[in-house]
Amino acid sequence: MYVHPAFKITNAEAIEHLRQRAFGLLVLPTSDAPTASHLPFLIDEQPTGKVRIALHVARANRLHTLIGTGCKVLLVCQGPDAYISPDWYTVANQVPTWTYTSVHVTGTAVVLPEQDTLQHVDKLSACFEQRLLPKKPWTIAKLDAARRDAMLKAIVSIVINVECIEAQKKLIQHKGETEHRGTIDGLRSRDDPSSHAIAAMIEEMAIQKFGR
Repeated sequence: MYVHPAFKITNAEAIEHLRQRAFGLLVLPTSDAPTASHLPFLIDEQPTGKVRIALHVARANRLHTLIGTGCKVLLVCQGPDAYISPDWYTVANQVPTWTYTSVHVTGTAVVLPEQDTLQHVDKLSACFEQRLLPKKPWTIAKLDAARRDAMLKAIVSIVINVECIEAQKKLIQHKGETEHRGTIDGLRSRDDPSSHAIAAMIEEMAIQKFGR
């Protein structure tokens, strides 16, 4: 991914984005054309500093057969995005742009043994159920044994050993306070959640740069 120096974020910020978003596009090369699947995932920072990403696919999805004993993959994890009209800047000679946050992770994916699938599902559901508190968390123990075993056999768990993280938060960091304030107002005049999310990110950045 091309990362402009003005928009580059640190690995720590990228990992936090991955942890919070926890959903991405896994892309694999094939002999004819790339193939991809949209998947939730868990990120795990090892004590050694290594980063691993765990996810799973349906057994019917050929992606796991393409991985085999090991395959280089790309995981793309995007955040909110929004179009910026130059009119919002209230400054002359400006051009339109698109704002977004994106993290690209490359590494080697391997298929895990079947006996690891239950632990993977437990960790995945526990992570996302935690976000729904105070609701009592769902656990796989709520399934009867036959249903549980059938569901576990229907998926294949995978881990990515991360080798490279490329990330950027392309907002309007290179603009002045007037442009920031106008853009925030412009984005908030729209009725889509993504524009509002970008407005909040730009406002947080503006407070840090210019104060309230």
